[in-house]
Amino acid sequence: MNKYAAELVGTFWLVLGGCGSAVLAAAFPELGIGLMGVSLAFGLTVLTMAYTIGHISGCHLNPAVSIGLWAGGRFEAKELLPYIAAQVIGAVVAGGVLYLIASGKAGFDVSSGFASNGYGEHSPAQYSLLAALVTEVVMTMMFLFIIMGATDERAPKGFAPIAIGLGLTLIHLISIPVTNTSVNPARSTGVALYVGDWAMGQLWLFWLAPIAGAVLGATLYRFISKQAN
Repeated sequence: MNKYAAELVGTFWLVLGGCGSAVLAAAFPELGIGLMGVSLAFGLTVLTMAYTIGHISGCHLNPAVSIGLWAGGRFEAKELLPYIAAQVIGAVVAGGVLYLIASGKAGFDVSSGFASNGYGEHSPAQYSLLAALVTEVVMTMMFLFIIMGATDERAPKGFAPIAIGLGLTLIHLISIPVTNTSVNPARSTGVALYVGDWAMGQLWLFWLAPIAGAVLGATLYRFISKQAN
């Protein structure tokens, strides 16, 4: 039970820290943290939680990561549903807390996005569905490739959280303009529920693409690492 609680709290922190930075601080008048700050915030949530709960649950914080690790032979199938449920619950609770905070400002309008992921007219730079699909698949593929390698028993010990956190930062630096960066179905769900409407209508992509990319990334690393033996 402790590992499920750890995943819930860890995913809560990821969504509150990452999406919170986007909603509350990214465009703060003239001195906002911008896209670079939001990217770093997402990476820092994973880095801090990896050191905090990695020894309890493995610090997945992401249904795509759990499924990818299963595909890579690092995670048991029987744990998938409990982990995913804990992650989604943590994300939704974080979305609720963020909504309460953000709505304390006059003029707040959740329909403007609330850090939701989107494509077409709801992409930050109006990228197409195909561009969003390719971006999410490839970025999640590389994320799992990094995770599998950094946590390999042959890798230097103690540095995995840094590599994974910086990897997620880089992913956001690349892809925020395309989809607002998901690579995490729980993160997408946690804010889309409060936006409703278009965010829920486009949510399918941010489950399908990250999961497909995660399986590809884990399978690719598994193949390459075997060839290196």
